[in-house]
Amino acid sequence: MSLSNLRPPKGATKDRKRVGRGHGSGTGKTAGRGHKGAQSRSGYTQKRGFEGGQMPLHRRMPKRGFFNPFRVEYAVVNLDQLDKYFEAGAEVTAESLRDHGLVPKRALVKVLGRGDLTKALTVKVHKFSETAAQKIAAAGGAAEALVAAEA
Repeated sequence: MSLSNLRPPKGATKDRKRVGRGHGSGTGKTAGRGHKGAQSRSGYTQKRGFEGGQMPLHRRMPKRGFFNPFRVEYAVVNLDQLDKYFEAGAEVTAESLRDHGLVPKRALVKVLGRGDLTKALTVKVHKFSETAAQKIAAAGGAAEALVAAEA
């Protein structure tokens, strides 16, 4: 027994079907593609969602609601999270929040006022709720809103 003698077990491999090789082969003439039509031509590819000419599901379903292409989404951080992750006197930026895993990459950040802030923090993010800005100021910190283009 050596590497040159190795063979797959009997019946494990099968010759590929050679189409268009005469009447006797069973796949001669039209090569199993039938007569005429798009599927008989070379280079045919079916569109995504094509259902044989029937109206596709994505077009049968009714349209719902309204999509605002100008909506601005913010990643939300609350004051109790800032209190938990940052030391007193620290500067909180979008980058530092990303480093702590609180917001995803390239997200605009908004601070909301849930919880209490016991430390003076300088928070520089894109947006603040009114209560969040008040609580940060009451704790002796500063809330600076950035322009959204800096994200």
